Amino acid sequence: MTFIDGGVCAPKGFKASGIYAGIKKNPLKKDLALIFSESPAVAAGVFTKNKIKAACVTVSKGHLKNNTAQAIIANSGIANCCTGAKGKKDAKEMAQVVALELRIKQENVLVASTGVIGYFLPMNKIIDHIPWLVKNLSPQKSQDAAAAIMTTDRIKKEFAVRFKIGNSVVTIGAVAKGSGMIYPNMSTMLCFITTDAAIAPGALKLALKNCVDKTFNCISVDGDTSTNDMVLILANAASANKEITLKTKKEFEIFNAALLKITTALAKLMASDGEGATKLIEVCVKGAYTAKDARLAASTVCNSNLVKTAMYGQDANWGRIAAAVGRSGAALSENKLSIWFGNEKIFSNGSPARADEGVLKNILSKDEVRITIDMGLGKYGITMWTCDLSEEYIRINAKYRS
Repeated sequence: MTFIDGGVCAPKGFKASGIYAGIKKNPLKKDLALIFSESPAVAAGVFTKNKIKAACVTVSKGHLKNNTAQAIIANSGIANCCTGAKGKKDAKEMAQVVALELRIKQENVLVASTGVIGYFLPMNKIIDHIPWLVKNLSPQKSQDAAAAIMTTDRIKKEFAVRFKIGNSVVTIGAVAKGSGMIYPNMSTMLCFITTDAAIAPGALKLALKNCVDKTFNCISVDGDTSTNDMVLILANAASANKEITLKTKKEFEIFNAALLKITTALAKLMASDGEGATKLIEVCVKGAYTAKDARLAASTVCNSNLVKTAMYGQDANWGRIAAAVGRSGAALSENKLSIWFGNEKIFSNGSPARADEGVLKNILSKDEVRITIDMGLGKYGITMWTCDLSEEYIRINAKYRS
């Protein structure tokens, strides 16, 4: 299994494009993206659990009922959320116009939006630019699509992996955006995944759910969950492998592992690219009494502003971590709890460990910091990712609409 270039265009039969359509104020920032499969693809999606859902979420969920899709149209800058009947009509119109230009079924077009809530989309601008978007589809333009879905992201997020299933070479590619309002179930993120694998709908849905739960639902920047979040995957069977099903366990596990490799890389990149972040923080919980306890402990540490600011200040204040675990609701025995920064043990079975402050300072000065928490109660564990919290986060979000 090897990482390769090409993003969503790396798998056979996929093209992409991205342009500036006038949605954002800055003409140097692309804001409209299109991803297209040359043939109808098996499709699946995972969506936000926020009870307020953007129009694109409702429309795309409806279009996925047939487990088939061929195109994804996405805009950034405006979320098209809390926009009532007009917002839903606009999302449907985006799909309709794309379908007409591509000469495919409207229900095979999925729609995504990200940006400021409570504003209507400039539909005249979007409709005027869709023909150009279609005309410029290319197997070399994954990066344009990746750029066009960015909001406060500082870097483009795209990966692709190549691997073998039987005698067939299979590829999975992906682009994503996510920087703020990041929290499990899901985060403020869009992720579009393409693959040339032949895979049955049930197997594709299970693999996507497995990988989202272990990656995108294990990241946090600020504890907020958005209204537009979605992960979409299209599989067009162009690699001509023997179809993967839930019964072909070996082949399913190979595909699942490759998909997990991509979603893990994207999840870590989102956390490290958090608004105002200067470092990635990996929180590893082990020895929890239940899987739920492991997630409770890890997510509480990840969401603790006190922990995050200490990491920004390179302050080895492990008491903040212990306090976060203690209030998480997870089963806990203080005299069995141990904590590490990197490989340096700082709290051992309920008592302070003799840690060298110079060593700790060096660990916390790195771009990536690992916090390990051993609950000492059971066999369950989880790894989650977050980032530090700096003054820049406040600056970005104090002026988000401007």
